Amino acid sequence: MAITPVGAGGSQAALLAYRAIDGGALEGAGAAAAPTPGGGFSGALNRALGAVVDTARQAETGAMQAISGQGDIGAVVTAVAKAELALQTTAAVRDRVVQAYQDIMRMPI
Repeated sequence: MAITPVGAGGSQAALLAYRAIDGGALEGAGAAAAPTPGGGFSGALNRALGAVVDTARQAETGAMQAISGQGDIGAVVTAVAKAELALQTTAAVRDRVVQAYQDIMRMPI
C-alpha cells in the first residue's frame, strides 16, 4: 500500500487506504462506514497491526534462513525493507493518533 501525505485529496487517499485495509467494506467515496463482521475500524486496525507483525516475522524467518545458508540474500533484504517500512508507518500512525488525542483534550468544553 502506498503512503500518501494528507493535504489536497488526503481524505480520498485515507478512504482508499482504509478500504484497502478493510477489504473493500466501504462502498464509494463519502459513504458511511457500514458495520462489518470484522469490527469496523477496530477490526481494520487489528488486521493492519497483524499484517505488520506478520511482515516482521517473515523478515526474521528469511534472515534466519540466510544465516543458515538456505535463504536468498535479495529476498532477505526485500523482506527487511518491507518490515522497516511497516514499522515506520505504524509509528507515524501512532504519533498522529496521539497528537489527535492531545488536540481533543485541549479543546474547550
